[in-house]
Amino acid sequence: MHKLVTQEMIDSFQRDGVVLVKGLFKDHVETIRSGIEKNMSDPGPYAAENLKPGEGGRFFDDYCNWTRISDFEDVIRNSPAAEVAADLMVSNKTQVFHDHILVKEPGTSKPTPWHQDSPYYFVDGKQNISFWSPVDPVKEASLRCVAGSHKWEKSVVPTRWLSETNFYPVDDKYMPVPDPDAEGMKIVEWEMEPGDAVAFNYGILHGARGNTSTMRRRAFSLRMLGDDARYTERPGPTSPPFPSHDMKQGQILREDWFPFVFER
Repeated sequence: MHKLVTQEMIDSFQRDGVVLVKGLFKDHVETIRSGIEKNMSDPGPYAAENLKPGEGGRFFDDYCNWTRISDFEDVIRNSPAAEVAADLMVSNKTQVFHDHILVKEPGTSKPTPWHQDSPYYFVDGKQNISFWSPVDPVKEASLRCVAGSHKWEKSVVPTRWLSETNFYPVDDKYMPVPDPDAEGMKIVEWEMEPGDAVAFNYGILHGARGNTSTMRRRAFSLRMLGDDARYTERPGPTSPPFPSHDMKQGQILREDWFPFVFER
């Protein structure tokens, strides 16, 4: 396994669905910062401003830009992330799904809503991983994850962050978004330095507080897939949408769009 990974971390990830990886991107922080600035100055088609009129600060996010922003591709291909992902997923291969940046400027009180990633995605399988890495020191604005929530019987319904509407109906497959603080769930979070990363399964319920500090909170997130990842249909639109992909139920995601970047 990679030197950043221990067997205890693998066991924790498999059990709880979330673990901290210290220094995963520490040699790539400046590259990520450069990519974020390029992304914000030239947003992609999925870019979003997540504040309503009158809400202070700025909460910007965008995804699926690694093929046009070379800094992000450099990090994907040359950081330890793909190998560490394979170790934690207990997978022989690592496939790129997509990148995502989330920027909360100082004085942004709006939290990142609680959500699971998997219901938004057209991917099925247990071997998957997200890395969430700040390029600024974070304390209160760190990622918050509900340990073990990737093993819940029902998925949390995906919502649109700005309009607060649901992607799909709440039914026997999807449950309403819970309130982990009010319900006393086991929430894990860490104070983090630039380049540290929270690694979590797509099924982990997670969110983040607002950024009421005087510093920016820029975060780079990288979503990757393992051996058992397959395309699956959802009851409505997915995010990212990846239109006109021509994939069928049960297929491995097409490698020209989602390349393998590590193999044992």
